Amino acid sequence: MRLLVQWLTLCLVASLGFTAPADHKEEHGKKDKKPGHELHHEAKLDRCAGIEFDAVITNEERVLYFFKGDHLFKGFRGKAELSNKTFPELDDHYHHGHVDAAFRMQSEHSPDHQDHQFFFLDNKVYSYHKNKLEDGYPKDISEVFPGIPDHLDAAVECPKPECPEDTVVFFKGHDIYHFDIKTKKVDEKEFKGMPNCTAAFRYMKHYYCLHGHQFSKFDPNTGEVNGTYPKETRGYFMRCPHFGNQSVEDHIETEKCSRVHLDAITSDDDGKIYAFRGDHFLRRTGDKFHSGTIESAFKEVHSEVDAVFSYEGHFYIIKDDQVFVYKVGEPHILLKGYPKPLKEVLGIEGPVDAAFTCSGQQTVHVIKGQTIYNVNLKATPPAPVKEGTLTTFKKIDTAMCGPKGVTLVIGNHYFNYPSSMIMLVGRILPPPQKVSQHLFGCDH
Repeated sequence: MRLLVQWLTLCLVASLGFTAPADHKEEHGKKDKKPGHELHHEAKLDRCAGIEFDAVITNEERVLYFFKGDHLFKGFRGKAELSNKTFPELDDHYHHGHVDAAFRMQSEHSPDHQDHQFFFLDNKVYSYHKNKLEDGYPKDISEVFPGIPDHLDAAVECPKPECPEDTVVFFKGHDIYHFDIKTKKVDEKEFKGMPNCTAAFRYMKHYYCLHGHQFSKFDPNTGEVNGTYPKETRGYFMRCPHFGNQSVEDHIETEKCSRVHLDAITSDDDGKIYAFRGDHFLRRTGDKFHSGTIESAFKEVHSEVDAVFSYEGHFYIIKDDQVFVYKVGEPHILLKGYPKPLKEVLGIEGPVDAAFTCSGQQTVHVIKGQTIYNVNLKATPPAPVKEGTLTTFKKIDTAMCGPKGVTLVIGNHYFNYPSSMIMLVGRILPPPQKVSQHLFGCDH
């Protein structure tokens, strides 16, 4: 009779579509791996709700991928999507709904795996190149990285000279392993005072340890954390416009020192710098800063602009295929008749990456991909002329022109050129400078 009841119960459970959770043992110091992943198609993950990420990795274009369960977020403001849309083979091999750790290989001592992305799941490692699983993988971690344990928490590559040799730093609880890529020698280290990392990554030559929904910047050789840490991941590596109850000073600090790339930047005739990121903007007047929402200052634009330039006391804001023109001042007033189509105003099809004008000129330089056009703002109808091609960079985030020349912004770095002509014909790359530190005065 008992067997009959058990059989009927199992039939009922199966008919209702329930699935027993996988029996997955938690290793010491290991993060929660999101049980119940069988419901992942219905999951609605919100990175601004405070997520402890499982792994972070960059792709070939330096875009950060944040992994949680069987989902990932691309970039600083992308929505959650299933990981198997980008890495389809990965889902064929595992059913745990998580990635333990990940890193991107750049070392010249591993030419066969250069620009490969490595994912660690339990005792296996998967090698991907351009989102395709390498032949022969998955393999045991011990086969590819001898001396490195299973069930890792985090991993990050540390290339020479940032580490003495090209190295991968592995994290498992309080245990830290430095793996020499060339010799395969493993050196166990102790990182005192640093929290257990649930994910780690290298970005703009800095190293970040994620723990909970906070992060700390650390030295990959010693684990030393300098500066005021931990800080909120949601305030620096993603756009969460209504996050927290920050004071005005804290919010300005967040906007100044954020690692999220700028969407647009310009300076007006008085030398004030306006930087746009997501749905916020930052204004610098000398050493004073103000931060506000685009919605409050440029209400017709709402948020997320593509390019901004200043000309004769007006802001030209480009968003998708439209141009908004505001009179500079408080409040910013939209000129009558705007927005107008980008094609009508500048003669160029959108979207564009950047636009800038230099003082005393009536020409706007528009960057679209690697091509630069110049447009005479006095000409009717507008007649864009191809000025040249950016050969040094595949893509930029924004640009502006000021007393020091032309500034190209890429990620958290910018490059200064004396003029647009030198920018196009010059073969020597100017030294990179940090946006947060040298442009906005942060300590990092």
